[in-house]
Amino acid sequence: MPDERTTALVREIHDSPTQVVLAITGGGSRAIAELLEVPGGSRTLLEATVPYSAAALDAWLGSRPAHYCSQRTARMMAMAALVRAQRLAVEPDRPLAGIGCTASLISEPSKRGPHRAHVAIHTGSATAAWSVELQKNQRSRPEEEAVVAALVLNATADACGIEGRLVPPLLAGERQENERVNATRSWQDLLAGRTDAVVYGQSDDLPLSARELVFPGAFDPLHAGHLEMAALAGRLKGASVSFELSVLNVDKPPLDFIEIAKRGEQFRSQHELLLTRAATFERKAQLFPGATFVVGIDTVVRIADARYYGHDAAAMARAIRSIAERGCRFLVFGRKTADGFLTLADVDLPQELRGICDVVPETDFRIDISSTELRENR
Repeated sequence: MPDERTTALVREIHDSPTQVVLAITGGGSRAIAELLEVPGGSRTLLEATVPYSAAALDAWLGSRPAHYCSQRTARMMAMAALVRAQRLAVEPDRPLAGIGCTASLISEPSKRGPHRAHVAIHTGSATAAWSVELQKNQRSRPEEEAVVAALVLNATADACGIEGRLVPPLLAGERQENERVNATRSWQDLLAGRTDAVVYGQSDDLPLSARELVFPGAFDPLHAGHLEMAALAGRLKGASVSFELSVLNVDKPPLDFIEIAKRGEQFRSQHELLLTRAATFERKAQLFPGATFVVGIDTVVRIADARYYGHDAAAMARAIRSIAERGCRFLVFGRKTADGFLTLADVDLPQELRGICDVVPETDFRIDISSTELRENR
């Protein structure tokens, strides 16, 4: 049974109006039992899930994370949990929260790497994360579980707006690392779907349709290749470039507020960044009619891949036609692949898509760098 301090905190959680979904990969799952052992759990907990295997976590997130035990993965789990809470909630006025926890603790066989835990929450107004590295060979598995469970309950209390906290049983030299972003109203409205687009770091009344040259991407991270592409596109088209980052993704949970801030800060002193809810180019064309999109050849290939339309070739054709009918075009840059430098001439595209593409030749641009390589090196 929970001790008196834990019981008191859980009672406060149950007395709050917030409802939560928890996703915990294994370590820290004791917190689920502690929430349920105190009467009132049905007022708080919409669902608790334990995606214990790699395949289960991949399914929860919609894709394979770069690292299974990281703060970013915990934040993605929390965002997926909030999306799940929104689907399960039946009382529209109740505040909701998603909580994610991923941990690497004592196991058989013994882990080579550090023992650590990452816990995150996402609500309609904030994203927060807590991380701790535990000293190896200093605790039993139940003792490590107790640390992580305390972190999960503290995070749940934070998500519920409760000030009380447990004191995790940390050893000398161990410390929590915390990160938090309290979202502006415009970011809250964007993720909630109350607005379609905002300008990062400023208020801007310029209509979206006024953007002539738009560079969509994940920019994880922004690198020299992106900046050179933008500079060359601006010279070719005689217009300034607006970068565009969609907070929605067709395969992954939406970006949380910490992630939005991390990616957005890369642009603050260089270019305008538009935050949108346009996960597809059909939706981008609706937001930016008449715009030219700056893209790599791999992006154009995906636009013409029926897999991204549920293997429905007719749906793919309709999407391409919709983009063309809105007067949008693509300025296409080549890129290095395993088979060499790939350009527009090397790929098979539907004629209607090819007809709205302008090519940038290799002689004008070639920078063999990718965000994926940079993330792996990092």
